[in-house]
Amino acid sequence: MTAVIDDRDIERALVVTAHPDDADFGAAGTIAGWTERGIRVTYLVVTDGDAGGFDDGITREQMAELRRAEQRAAAAEVGVTDVRFLGYPDGRVEATLELRRDIARVIRQVRPDRVLTQSPERDYRRIHPSHPDHRAVGSAALDAVYPDARNPYAFPELREEGLDPWTVREVWLSGGPQDDHYVDVTETFPRKVAALRSHASQVGHIEDLEGMLRGWLTANARAAGLPEGRLAEGFQVVATV
Repeated sequence: MTAVIDDRDIERALVVTAHPDDADFGAAGTIAGWTERGIRVTYLVVTDGDAGGFDDGITREQMAELRRAEQRAAAAEVGVTDVRFLGYPDGRVEATLELRRDIARVIRQVRPDRVLTQSPERDYRRIHPSHPDHRAVGSAALDAVYPDARNPYAFPELREEGLDPWTVREVWLSGGPQDDHYVDVTETFPRKVAALRSHASQVGHIEDLEGMLRGWLTANARAAGLPEGRLAEGFQVVATV
């Protein structure tokens, strides 16, 4: 099991996800705890989520605008104010050199100690977190962390922009098949629920959103060996130094 850096030694964290709402489904309880402890968190969302929703009466451009607004509102619920979008097409993300460069650029701008992103591995036990966009973003983000962001000779245009290399100390992967670290989010669970309710275009049809989330997080808490009644989010932690 990888040793996890104590939150007290983390000043900045970057959360890299494919779609608006991914951070909230996977890690909003954990992120709320980070911001409460004074960690500065930035969200980088690769797409605008324009392929989401269930309303044929709204254009894809309008959906993208709506989902950006929903993500900003959700981020505010967990103490995040720096939310950035790359504008890649929803449903068609690939782990290209261009995407690696764009993520590496933000890593060099934000200079995070920790990056949280989505697992590039498919989980056959529970397919929904393994959306192809999620896996592509996770793969590109890991490559951006190592070797791209730290290598002064990778993407020389970034140095021309005045962005010096930066070494991320640790990566947390969400939604994969090999969780080895769990965060007790019982106290921040209401903030996670509030964040997800901000994504009304995506979750408005779910009758018992809180109950669904509680079921998932209870299972995580049991896997972590936490006492009955606790709730947890799970991750795979990768040392990168």
